[in-house]
Amino acid sequence: MKSKDYLAQIAGALAEISEALAAMRPAPEAVAGGLGAADAYHWDAGAGQLMAVPRVSRVPLAMLKGIDAVQDILLRNTEQFARGHGANNALLWGARGMGKSSLVKAIHADIGERDGFERLVLIEIAREDLETLPALMRAIGKQEARFIVFCDDLSFDNGETSYKSLKTILDGGLEGRPDNVLFYATSNRRHLMPRDMIENERSTAINPGEAVEEKVSLSDRFGLWLGFHNCDQPTFLVMVRTYADHYGLEIDDETLRARAIEWAATRGARSGRVAIQLVRTLAGEMGKSA
Repeated sequence: MKSKDYLAQIAGALAEISEALAAMRPAPEAVAGGLGAADAYHWDAGAGQLMAVPRVSRVPLAMLKGIDAVQDILLRNTEQFARGHGANNALLWGARGMGKSSLVKAIHADIGERDGFERLVLIEIAREDLETLPALMRAIGKQEARFIVFCDDLSFDNGETSYKSLKTILDGGLEGRPDNVLFYATSNRRHLMPRDMIENERSTAINPGEAVEEKVSLSDRFGLWLGFHNCDQPTFLVMVRTYADHYGLEIDDETLRARAIEWAATRGARSGRVAIQLVRTLAGEMGKSA
């Protein structure tokens, strides 16, 4: 058998296997011909569709502690938007595990449970799909709802250019952002890119000032910059107690305090994420779920 014929047979067999696997894959719940009944979706850039999220992983707004100032600002901004009034895109930046993404999801749920607002839909977009933002905007711009497009852990590294699509959507593009859409993003970086990337642009570009400005100016397109910082020990202990009470863990304050201080020391950090991880451990020890 000739090698070309043999390779052709292998290619054909692989194609058949691929088609068989695709046929076995369960059909996703996609939005076809309009928006479905769900209040949250994930943007599937490859298929160009909104995929309904039947159950969003989130916590009640009242459980988020230590971020009262930024919580009030983002809640007020989102309420204004959900009433059809003026509002700003928001960048939530800062310390890991301090509730940036949890706050976005909790506020969305809180407003959805109250009267006096238009329908508010949360759409999650992956960072690597930002170049498809214009297509997403065209898909939702004429829908009878208001949308928060949410990108978690947004940042850019050397060689990436997708930030240009985001800049165009946020401000300055011909199409721009539809009136019924806001963009919320979380990031560990205030300027959405590492310092060494900014310094490299400054040292290697023909016009350093313009090269740096093009990238750093992206964060300026967000009307709200909300900073999240590492919490102190009293705030951390309040977080732990709040989570423990929410999940019905019967544990006295002295024991819980000792466990919390020890847990934070072993993790080398104090945050809402560290607090909930401790409470899940305690729940497991007590034979409960959390």
